[in-house]
Amino acid sequence: IKAIEKSDVVVLMIDAADGIESQDLAIFRIAQRRNKGIVIAVNKWDLIGNKETNTARDYENTVREKFAPFNDLPVVFMSVLEKQRIMKVVDATMQVYESRTTRIPTSRLNEVMQKAMERYAPPSHRGREVSIKYVTQLPIAYPAFAFYCNHPQFINEAYKNYLENKLRENFDFTGVPISIFFRKK
Repeated sequence: IKAIEKSDVVVLMIDAADGIESQDLAIFRIAQRRNKGIVIAVNKWDLIGNKETNTARDYENTVREKFAPFNDLPVVFMSVLEKQRIMKVVDATMQVYESRTTRIPTSRLNEVMQKAMERYAPPSHRGREVSIKYVTQLPIAYPAFAFYCNHPQFINEAYKNYLENKLRENFDFTGVPISIFFRKK
């Protein structure tokens, strides 16, 4: 936990033969709650026998399902013993670090998110229409966004997930948890 606290990006190494265990999930959740970037490294990939065309893709899908709903993660298959794809883990870690420290100009952010909100407006609550005026990225070490609106208490989890998905679609936040806050304007 101390190592996670001190880090910017966590490389979670999973044993390919054993699969994802409860301890792996616990470490993942700690890193996610602490807003750290995350790279999944599947080690001992050389020991997996009977590899077919889609074995890696199927394994990757299984990994993403286990870590859902946060499944926008880089997954690297490697073998430490055979020294295969170790530098790919380093490259993925550097890419996640860059994504974690990315600053998006407020004008660009509002341009993209206003279009998303026009396509799917926030749901109204008991006749009260929720209107999001603008969005800005907060000046902290990880991606966090404040959406300013008239009734922040009425925005539900589904709409929050929609906004997070639109942010991920339009900007590169692979491997990085995103925090979204709704504030009164």
